[in-house]
Amino acid sequence: MQHLGYVRTVEEVRKKWRWLAVVLGIAVLVATPSVISRLPVDPSDIGATELLEQVKSSTETPYSGYAQAVGGVIIPVTEGLGGLPDLLGDTTSLRAWYRAPDSWRVDTVRLAGERGLYRSPTRLWRWDYEQNTAVVTPVPEPSLRLPREADLLPPELGRRLLSEATADEVTRLPARRIAGRDAPGLRLVPSQPQSTVTGVDVWVDPGSGLPLQVDVLGAGATRPVVSTAFLDFSSETPDADTVRFVPPPGTDVQQQDGGDIASFADRLDTAGLPSTLSGLDLRPRGQGSVGIYGRGVTELFAVPLPRRAAGGLVEQLQSAPGAIVTDDSVAVSLGPLNVLVTGPTDDRRRYLLSGTVTAETLTTAAQQLGGAAT
Repeated sequence: MQHLGYVRTVEEVRKKWRWLAVVLGIAVLVATPSVISRLPVDPSDIGATELLEQVKSSTETPYSGYAQAVGGVIIPVTEGLGGLPDLLGDTTSLRAWYRAPDSWRVDTVRLAGERGLYRSPTRLWRWDYEQNTAVVTPVPEPSLRLPREADLLPPELGRRLLSEATADEVTRLPARRIAGRDAPGLRLVPSQPQSTVTGVDVWVDPGSGLPLQVDVLGAGATRPVVSTAFLDFSSETPDADTVRFVPPPGTDVQQQDGGDIASFADRLDTAGLPSTLSGLDLRPRGQGSVGIYGRGVTELFAVPLPRRAAGGLVEQLQSAPGAIVTDDSVAVSLGPLNVLVTGPTDDRRRYLLSGTVTAETLTTAAQQLGGAAT
């Protein structure tokens, strides 16, 4: 059995920091699947607030289904959840069996092969069929982690995006026929002026409260910058054997402690962050060096950078299309996501700022941190 040690030095992770700029606490945004039923639907008189509460209360609700995600724009979302860098810009087909938050399975089918993710109360298995490799990690996972394919499922993405929505931010949308079900719609319009997300549309299974399709609307976009939807869906409880993983004979079984570049960044020493940045309040989250400001789909991440990693990250971002370079800082816009690496502060620290907030919001945050970017 091969043991994978946790990343312990800055030098070992230096080349990976470029991904942190776009995957720390994000979910992949996908284009609208083309195969969605257009049959007539029955109208629903359920209120927006009631529908919102159904979605928020659906965490324990079992389901199974086949969903499709296509595309590659990315945004931060609540609680720092969210695919791996190779999810960007590709077609992802997902088959899910969900019994409970600690008992589920998600298979990802791609041109490069098939992968499975199995969760039990005590461990998480990552199974690569093509490579005949299984990686097991203990649970619970770190509070901050890199995204993965399972976060693309409509229930996961929908619940995260609506998790902090308030009643005055949501209105009803007409129902749609999705995966053979009449699904009433809900639109969230963020109230924070700093947001680059103009709306989130979610269509919900009225019996279970589970999101069946999620569209995210971005400022200046002519179509949704993300949409993920079920093509087949069932609210029946999957069989326990379906979500249980037993490594096949001959499998290369590896053990990992669950840490990744995101959790590594969260362990860095820092002098502390201000309680507000650009008018957004710091979220209370216990220990952790990464600061998360704002709520819902309007969030700003402030990440203290190791000195040896900061220079390399700046160089990598400077080569990105549309990069704006000012002295020692660099800023990049990726759809609704904006990224900025500050110049050195008074104590020589630099920060990675990223979020679904305007470029002006990040510039103000950099100035408030002392790493002015003009």
